[in-house]
Amino acid sequence: MTVKDYDIAVIGAGHAGCEAGLACARLGLKTIVFTVSINSIALMPCNPNIGGSSKGHLVRELDAIGGEMGKVIDRTFIQSKMLNKSKGPAVHSLRAQADKEAYSREMRKTLENQEGLDIKQAEVTEVLTDKDNKVTGVKIYTGITYEVKATVLCTGVYLKSRCLCGEAITHTGPNGLQAANHLSDSLMKLGIEIHRFKTGTPARISEDSIDFSKMEPQYGDTPVVPFSFSTDPDEVQKEQVKCYLTHTNEKTHEIIRQNIGRSPMYSGVIEGVGPRYCPSIEDKVIKFSDKDSHQVFLEPEGLNTDEWYIDGMSSSLPEDVQIMMYRTVPGLENAKIVRNAYAIEYDCIPGRQLKHTLEFKNIHGLFSGGQINGSSGYEEAAAQGLMAGINAAMYVLKKDPITIDRSEGYIGVLIDDLVTKDSLEPYRMMTSRAEYRLLLRQDNADQRLRHKGYEAGLISDEQMDTLRKKQDMISSEIERVSKINVKITEDLKKIMEEAGSTPLSTGTTLEELIRRPELTYDMLAPVDEKRRELPYDVREQVNINIKYKGYIEREKRQILQYRKAEEKKIPADIDYESISNIRIEARQKLSKFRPETVAQASEIQGISPADIQVLMVYLKTL
Repeated sequence: MTVKDYDIAVIGAGHAGCEAGLACARLGLKTIVFTVSINSIALMPCNPNIGGSSKGHLVRELDAIGGEMGKVIDRTFIQSKMLNKSKGPAVHSLRAQADKEAYSREMRKTLENQEGLDIKQAEVTEVLTDKDNKVTGVKIYTGITYEVKATVLCTGVYLKSRCLCGEAITHTGPNGLQAANHLSDSLMKLGIEIHRFKTGTPARISEDSIDFSKMEPQYGDTPVVPFSFSTDPDEVQKEQVKCYLTHTNEKTHEIIRQNIGRSPMYSGVIEGVGPRYCPSIEDKVIKFSDKDSHQVFLEPEGLNTDEWYIDGMSSSLPEDVQIMMYRTVPGLENAKIVRNAYAIEYDCIPGRQLKHTLEFKNIHGLFSGGQINGSSGYEEAAAQGLMAGINAAMYVLKKDPITIDRSEGYIGVLIDDLVTKDSLEPYRMMTSRAEYRLLLRQDNADQRLRHKGYEAGLISDEQMDTLRKKQDMISSEIERVSKINVKITEDLKKIMEEAGSTPLSTGTTLEELIRRPELTYDMLAPVDEKRRELPYDVREQVNINIKYKGYIEREKRQILQYRKAEEKKIPADIDYESISNIRIEARQKLSKFRPETVAQASEIQGISPADIQVLMVYLKTL
């Protein structure tokens, strides 16, 4: 039997698949989303939170373009916090504890109510192509074929997955769900290279066995800042749950060292490479042997369950070792494990097989997003899923693709890194990967990327009008503040004294006062009599744009130089060894491949953005 009802098939309904499916359907294409289990839609098999350092940027960006993750977490969070507030705005990142069940249920409801989108519980076993390597359909395990014009792979960690807990190995996906055991073979027949990665998760412990009095409570922010630019801030103010902080100790580490040979990671059972920036507790103890303790955060899995997530202690050690290990941690002396920690291995692809549109270079109409591309994390997956879905839709509609470059967003950095560099481990987004992070802040994602969503067709005229009004308020207020002269009054003296700011000897402008590190736009409201009431997000933008004006302008100039130089020709006889500021590895690879342009040089594995910037500076001297 052949089904001919659909334009696009999305394989997988995790965070990438949900965003891809919604994007395709919202762009007017009849879409079917396949999942091995309806219960795995938007599943959070690991940490119960959305956002975090750099990841919050991704969620804000995908919301700006028209994605769904930010809206759903705004409706289902149980604690919210802006991280890195003691640092500059470039690294401020929103993070929300999720009610896992509520999040999954809310996202599933969104998919079910989306016109033009159907969900099918089935294992896809083959991607079908014609003689020109063009996607024609997919086949499911029962033998039924679905004809489609494009397919988006969002398989997450389910391809030939197996879970490991000490000597116990189960050939399943996360949480005991069915693995997808046949699709990898089909992909390899299409000439797609497959490799093996690993990730893991900590145990879940019953609330009635935890002594919270021995731990340090962690509170959410008041007021709460929503993820979505479409969410009314007043609607997300509510009572929040507490999380808790405790630590491992030498007893914990000794138990791990004594049993390290029983860990599949160290006994050679695990084939896949694990994430460097999210190590298991075994890795922490062995690789950071000088550390006496490691932080452990306890986070509730939801409001209607007594399971608590033990963040910082993921493991693949056997169950008996896990019990001993967890019970050495203050507050967990009587811990009852509800779900064991485990490692999971799965098939994925090297991202260099993809274009920046996330379409395979050699297979027309086949797109890929999420952990199958070698990344880790819900947020990285959702961002890729959204872009893969948009471009699959553009492909079917015969429209120009939508891409984001490194200077435009963290999504651009993420995708560029995945498709131009060989990731030897699961890729995790970090603020340090973004060269222009002062411009790519999470607070201005709508101003940077809303037009991309509008160009694609996911952002409405009304949403763009709202953005324009916001931008007008920001620019007019910045202009007004620059012209306000402030006299030295008792009110101003008091504000400056309390802030520890150097006293004024003469009057100055309000703009100059805001530029002082210890003062802010909001703090100076009492001496600004003509100030009108503005929304928080507008006031925030006014403050940041004034305070960091010089740095922002410098980054803008760097971006202009970067874009101009991308197409700059490189002399054929250039001596890379004479460019001392480029790393040795980069000089060797540039000498070997002899790229014709800076753009080609940036695609070479092992050439970093910093190397490219040094090269561009050098070329100006020739």
